[in-house]
Amino acid sequence: MTDTLPLCPECSSDLAYEMGALLVCPLCGHEWAAADATATSDPGEASAERVITDAFGTVLADGDTVTVIKDLKVKGSSGVVKVGTKVRGIRLVDGVGDHDIDCKIDGVGAMQLKSSVVKKA
Repeated sequence: MTDTLPLCPECSSDLAYEMGALLVCPLCGHEWAAADATATSDPGEASAERVITDAFGTVLADGDTVTVIKDLKVKGSSGVVKVGTKVRGIRLVDGVGDHDIDCKIDGVGAMQLKSSVVKKA
């Protein structure tokens, strides 16, 4: 994605901002998905599937088993996901921010991880 956000499709304002997975125009109040904006800006690029790789460049797929390579603090809890924790049956998603792995970790529960802190097992 580029550094600049697309113009509002309703009023062509350049003041659009991101709110979660949506883009919002403060002038007209129009909300639209960021995926819609990239699909209309370059139709050839939208057809290409996004490739998610681990910290070492290995391509990840749904159902893979990965290992955490860095201690991770769990927000809202005093718990920590330790280095070497194996996570089985991952799911690749478009999460919040850079979080693109949805998983369930034993003893911690359901959470999202960044692909940059895991390696394929």
